[in-house]
Amino acid sequence: MADLEARGVCLFCADAGSEVGGGDLVAETEHWRAVGNDFPYRGAAEHVLLVPRAHVTDVLDLGDVARAELWDVLRTVRGGSTGPYGLGMRNGPCEGTGGTIAHVHLHVLVPDGEQPLRMRFSSAR
Repeated sequence: MADLEARGVCLFCADAGSEVGGGDLVAETEHWRAVGNDFPYRGAAEHVLLVPRAHVTDVLDLGDVARAELWDVLRTVRGGSTGPYGLGMRNGPCEGTGGTIAHVHLHVLVPDGEQPLRMRFSSAR
């Protein structure tokens, strides 16, 4: 990841191409992609990333249609499940937040029921 950053390539942008590992495609729309996380959090039975196709660091910089479409993608990913899940958003500049990828994305986490599922907002600790 550091090599990509040094070359100015965003991990979540399409121009990263085959250089970037990525989980299986779960769903996609005109404005969003939902992919399985290659590094699921401990305690997660499912860990899906919702990533806008546009490179933005703030969700408020997305257009109205893209922001509205987010909820459609989430509904598709959930597939009618009524069980518990967590939703966390990586938003804004990385400085001071512990973020490592300056591209808006959301984590959809479904607990495995065997251990507590803790949503991390920084991988520093």
